[in-house]
Order: sequence, then structure tokens, then C-alpha cells
Amino acid sequence: MMLFRNRQEAGRRLAERLMPHKGPDVVVLGLPRGGVPVAFEVARALDAPLDVLVVRKLGVPFQPELAMGAIGEGGVRFVDESLVRTAGVRPEEVEAVEKRERAELTRRARAFRGDRPPTPLAGRTVIVVDDGIATGSTAWVACQVARQHGAARTILAVPVASPRAVEHLAKVADEVICLDTPESFFAIGEFYADFRQTPDSEVIALLHEAQDASDAAHAAHAAKSGARSGAKSGTRRDEDPPVVDEEVTIPAGTQRLAGHLTLPENATGLVVFAHGSGSSRHSPRNRYVASALNDAGLGTLLFDLLSSAEESDRVNVFDIPLLATRLVEVTGWLREQPATRDLPIGYFGASTGAAAALSAAAEPETDIAAVVSRGGRPDLAASDLELVQAPTLLIVGGHDPIVVDLNLDAARWLRCEKSVHVVPGATHLFEEPGTLEAVAAEATRWFTSHLRAKASR
Repeated sequence: MMLFRNRQEAGRRLAERLMPHKGPDVVVLGLPRGGVPVAFEVARALDAPLDVLVVRKLGVPFQPELAMGAIGEGGVRFVDESLVRTAGVRPEEVEAVEKRERAELTRRARAFRGDRPPTPLAGRTVIVVDDGIATGSTAWVACQVARQHGAARTILAVPVASPRAVEHLAKVADEVICLDTPESFFAIGEFYADFRQTPDSEVIALLHEAQDASDAAHAAHAAKSGARSGAKSGTRRDEDPPVVDEEVTIPAGTQRLAGHLTLPENATGLVVFAHGSGSSRHSPRNRYVASALNDAGLGTLLFDLLSSAEESDRVNVFDIPLLATRLVEVTGWLREQPATRDLPIGYFGASTGAAAALSAAAEPETDIAAVVSRGGRPDLAASDLELVQAPTLLIVGGHDPIVVDLNLDAARWLRCEKSVHVVPGATHLFEEPGTLEAVAAEATRWFTSHLRAKASR
């Protein structure tokens, strides 16, 4: 009997068997949740895009464990009419079950992908991956869904499965690849030393990491092509110093707040930073992100939300309405300055500052173009979330599970364009190597896109 240390090891060993299928037309689909860590390793080894394939069983109303059909994304639907007739299930009962399961399928797919559309499958080789197969009912439906979405070839790949399931699934998949098919098969977990449940947050983190790797590969290819083009034409990009890089004092009610304003030449937008509790305009993490935004041609304002006297009262540090009011006042000040009045403005909030940014963005007078939250507490913005119209990106660390859940819950209340990006391996402060760089890259992408779109209107 083959024993896997965990799903990651199983994925790497499965990838070795799948290397002959490596090619530009391959897509890897993981069955959530446990199949995604396995699929991630396969996709990485094959340099293939990774996505999830969400399916839901349609259970007989009085015997839910008995499948009378199944549904997949894109309206895909299978119903065993013979079983429905035998079980005496009425058409309205089938419709009620399907309606309930369709809502759950949509919820799960949105939780895993956010607003990103499913990866196109038409004309491609689709490798469907799970962590193991006992009966094969879910895998059967998954292969049917892939085929209905236009897959040219469907390969089902798993580390372990029962012999009966493999025989059954060979009728629906073009090829079944399985590392071990033991005759004695009771449960998938007996073939793993570590078979703990895979949480939604891990699925989301792996999907984002795979997407980041794909984006980085495309960017590197584009940069290489651009470098070749520049070499041929004799041109190069000059690094121009900012035209404004100075300390400023901003009036806010009865207070005067210290800040630092940076404007690159021909800035296409301006991002205002709202720091979290215990931090200030000198936050090294926010300054790092601000520097990346400056390099992308965006202006930044880092400022102290509270005066030194106000900071001495810790109640003020967590007073979200007060902090949001300060952001509104500072935004009004920027609208009056000759150098910034015509620039579209975005908010970058960290920790409690994220709640303040969202509450301020909910005020129509601010006319905010985009919001990004880093390790934020958007839940503290409460009822203001439904009023936010600016496209909002929530960035959280994969090893910050409580905040991941808070962000996912808060995202459901947002009615604007939104996305949740989980940085794998990052804790709350993004102190791990490469994690803050990932934050800066995602924030730059979001602001660049949305601020420039606002400026062009």
C-alpha cells in the first residue's frame, strides 16, 4: 500500500506521472477542497494554469446520499431520469433541490475565484485532479462538466482510488491516471499520514499563488520582449525623480496633521494611506508599498490620522468614524491643491485603517476611484460596506485565518467591484520573505487599472 505524507507530496508524485502530458494547451482543475493542494503541485510542475471545478450532487429529497443527478458551473446539468421515476421524485421536487444546490455552487465558486471568470476549457486538454476516489460519483460529474465545456481531452488524475472506481471512471474520462489502486480500500484518509481538512482559505490562497505565478511569467515574457525591442530601437526608460517629494501639514477640523506627499512626473493618480492602530505615516510597510506605487507613476500621501495629543487616548485609535472623517477632510484638502486637484484618488488602508478607508469611500463627496486593504478589518466599517462604490481589493495573509474569514464575510456585503487576494504564507504583518512584495504588486495592479480608468472618463 502506498502512503503519502500529505497532499503536497501526493501532488508532486502524481505530477511526475503526468509530465508526458505537459504542453501549452493543458489546464489543471482541482476538485475543492482536498483536490486543490494536489492539483496545485501538478499545475506547477506542468507550467499549466490552475482552476477549481465546482460540482454539486442532486440528492433524492428523502435520501440525500443517493444522487439523482448533478450540476456544474455554466448551467451544466445531469439528471438520471430513470432513477427519478423509480424513486417517485416529482418534477417540482427535482427543481427545488437543483435551485438550492445551484445557489450553493454559485456561492462556493465565487468564494474561491472572487470575480475572476473560470478558465476557458474549449479545445484544451483538461486534467481533473482530486486527492483520492472512493466511489467516483463526484469525479464522474466533473469529467462530464469538463467535456460539456468543450474540453478536447479529459484526463482524471488521482494519487489513490479503488479499483472499481477506476474501472467505472474509465468510461467517462479519456484517460485515468492513478498511482495506487489497492484492493483493500476503506477510506481515502488511510493512505495519508496527514489528511487534515483543507479550509476554504487554503484553496483561495493556492489559486491566487498559481495566478500570481502565471502573471509573473507573462510579465517576464513581456519584459523580455520589450527589452529586445528597446535594444533594437536604441531606446530605454529613464528613472525620473518625483516632481513633489515633501512634508506637508494638513488642516483637519481643529487639528493639523503631518504628512508626506510624493508626486512623480505626469502622475496618473494619487493614493492616500490610512495606517492601522499603533502605526503612523512612518510605517515601513506602507512606505514600501508607496514606493512601488510611485515607481508605477502614482502619487502617494502618507499622513498621521491623529495628532500627537489625540493618539495619547487609545480610544481614538479605534474610533473608525473619527478616522474616516479625517480621511474625508484630507481628501477635501487634496481637491483644493493645484498639484493634486485633478488627480483621481484611491485609498490604501491597513488594519483598522482599512475600515476607515472603506467608511470614507462610502461618502459620495470623496468620489474615490479604488480602495485596497492590507491585512485589514473591513468588518469594522459595518453598514458602510454596502454603500461603497469604489472597486475594492482586500489583501490578507494565508496564515492569518481569522482575518481571512473576516475579509471573506465583509466581501459579501460589498456591492461594488471587489476581489479578495490571499498571500500564501503571510501572517498579519506580512513580514515573511516575498509577502510584502506580493502586496505591493497586487496594490499597484489594482490602483493602476482603476485610477487610470477614472482619469480617462
